[in-house]
Amino acid sequence: MTVKKEQAVFGDWYSQALIKGEMLDYYDISGCYILKPWSYGIWQEIQTWFDAGIKELGVQNAYFPMFVSSKVLEREKDHIEGFAPEVAWVTRAGQSDLEEPIAIRPTSETVMYPYYAKWIRSHRDLPLKLNQWNSVVRWEFKNPQPFLRTREFLWQEGHTAFQTKPEADTEVLQILDLYRRVYEELLAVPVIPGVKSEKEKFAGGLYTTTVEGFIPTTGRGIQGGTSHCLGQNFSKMFGITVEDPEKKGDKLHVWQNSWGLSTRSIGVMVMVHGDDKGLVLPPRVAQLQVVVIPTGITAKTTDEMREKLYDETDRIAKELTKKGLKAKADLRDGYTPAFKYNDWELKGVPIRLELGPKDLEKSAVVAVVRHDGSKQDLTISDLSTSIPSLLNKIHDDMLNKARQQFDDSITVVEDWKDFVKTLNRNHVIALPWCEVEECEDQIKDRSAKE
Repeated sequence: MTVKKEQAVFGDWYSQALIKGEMLDYYDISGCYILKPWSYGIWQEIQTWFDAGIKELGVQNAYFPMFVSSKVLEREKDHIEGFAPEVAWVTRAGQSDLEEPIAIRPTSETVMYPYYAKWIRSHRDLPLKLNQWNSVVRWEFKNPQPFLRTREFLWQEGHTAFQTKPEADTEVLQILDLYRRVYEELLAVPVIPGVKSEKEKFAGGLYTTTVEGFIPTTGRGIQGGTSHCLGQNFSKMFGITVEDPEKKGDKLHVWQNSWGLSTRSIGVMVMVHGDDKGLVLPPRVAQLQVVVIPTGITAKTTDEMREKLYDETDRIAKELTKKGLKAKADLRDGYTPAFKYNDWELKGVPIRLELGPKDLEKSAVVAVVRHDGSKQDLTISDLSTSIPSLLNKIHDDMLNKARQQFDDSITVVEDWKDFVKTLNRNHVIALPWCEVEECEDQIKDRSAKE
């Protein structure tokens, strides 16, 4: 790393941490990035955990095409207005112009709901709970940032339909809590759940709930995931109705929700935990939790001792792997232990185990924790229990540290003269608000001018 994690050069630090930490590479189309195994594996961990959580709620996975006709996309004007500047269109196939331009989904409400109208015929067909893991395209024109503002990104989007509003309301909060747990239980990132203002809610929705994170270095909040109650707006637009079981002959428009979590979560994790040395990965999503490195080998080391060290290093890594841990022995020739230490620190591996000749005599290893640099001796025979315990402690310590930073940065402001000053100190402001849109606009305008 050639720059420190400081506000003035935060963008450069973030880019270096991702590239040198082998999370991604730049693609030849602006705003698009290649997710390398180090980051894609984190997304898979999130997928696995969240998928199990939504299946407990009765959600099933499906897949809908990425293309949507202009006729369908424009059916919901309020909704598409929010995305119109970012919609990418396919206008040609080979050398031929298409009769009708086809949009690439920016989100899938208009793709899926014509078929909800076809499939939902009776209250017995409810609730309908579908989720899809896919990518969407939003042709951002702002300065792109990996994971945070990209033209294509991976996410999950859930779309559900219910007979009543209370059912929909309940699920909105259930999903929101799963998002909170993704951040806190997997990524060790504290978030605050809440409801967005009318102006900031999802276009065409009834209300939007969100989990919001905080980047201490820049003092900025960041949206982590959203769970929307769409009300009956889309069901009225797409004709998704059932017969009222209470009043025969009457039709009910269903109540709908949509909710999404994206690879933005990985960017938030990097920004919160990374340091001057590079990435700092939470152990529950890290693709490598433990690296074992032989050390103390000099020109005077005998071939027999060298072989013993290498064999024991390899054995320890394999034994930990058998116990379900992600472990690896770094036996690369031609690299010094110091180089290996720096390499794995840059990539954020939670635990480094060092094994030298003296450690071998004591049947112990030196465990070095990435996030705080602490060291401790661990008995080799106990590693199958001591390492999982240490990994859990690392997660808790990382979460507690980040939560303390977040909590310390929240300031209650009740007088305007303190508003901008507090923001400039990189603090989060808690303030009374009348929930009137005009006041929201005034706050934004006045703070930007000052």
